[in-house]
Amino acid sequence: MRHRIAVTVATTLLAGAVLSGCSGEERPAAKPSGTVLVPGKPGEPNRTQPAAPAKAPAKPTAAEIRFVQMMIPHHEQAQAMSVLAPQQASDRRVKALAKRIDLAQGGEIAAMQSWLRRNNVGTGAGGHGGHGGHGAKPSADPHANMPGMATPQQMEQLRAARGEAFDKLYLELMITHHQGALTMVKDVLDKGQDVVVQELAREVQSGQLAEIERMRDLQKK
Repeated sequence: MRHRIAVTVATTLLAGAVLSGCSGEERPAAKPSGTVLVPGKPGEPNRTQPAAPAKAPAKPTAAEIRFVQMMIPHHEQAQAMSVLAPQQASDRRVKALAKRIDLAQGGEIAAMQSWLRRNNVGTGAGGHGGHGGHGAKPSADPHANMPGMATPQQMEQLRAARGEAFDKLYLELMITHHQGALTMVKDVLDKGQDVVVQELAREVQSGQLAEIERMRDLQKK
C-alpha cells in the first residue's frame, strides 16, 4: 500500500514539474509576432517594440512599362525570323544561332508577360502584325517605328530566301534587330526602379551584344 502511494505521489510531482516547465514562468516568453528586439543600454534589460511597417515595393516607372510593352513584340519578330532557319538556312551555325535566339527570346517574352500581369498592365499592343505568331504574314505593322524592326517587305524577302541568300539576309536583319533592342535597353537602363525590369534589361544587353559579335563572325566566313 505504501509503495502504491509513493508511486502516485511521484507521478503527481513529475506531472507538476512538466507543467511548470511548460508554463513559461521560468524562461522568457517568445517574442510577439510583429515586434523587434531592441538591445538595452549597459545595465538595462532588452526590450521589444513594434516592427516598422514593411516598405511597399517601388512602382515601375512609365519608361519601364513602355519598355516591356515594346520589347514583347520586338522579341516576337525575332522569333518569327528565327523559326524560318531550320528549313531555309544552309549554314548549320546559322540554324543553331537561330534556335538559341528563338528559345531565349521566348523565355523572356513569358517573363515579361508575367510581369505585366503582376502589375495589372496591358500589353499596349493591339496586334503583332508582321512579328507575331511564329512567321505569321504581316498586315499592318503597329510597331514599325521601334528601333531595329524589319519592315513587312524585308520579312517577305526573308520568307522567300533559301540557302546562302537566307543566311546572309537573316544575319543582316538580326544584327540590325539586336542593335535596336540595345537602343531600347539604353533608354530604360538605370532610369527606373523595378528590380525585375532592370535585371531583364541587363540580360537583354549582355545576351544580344554577344550574339551580335557571333553574327558578325559568321558574316566573315
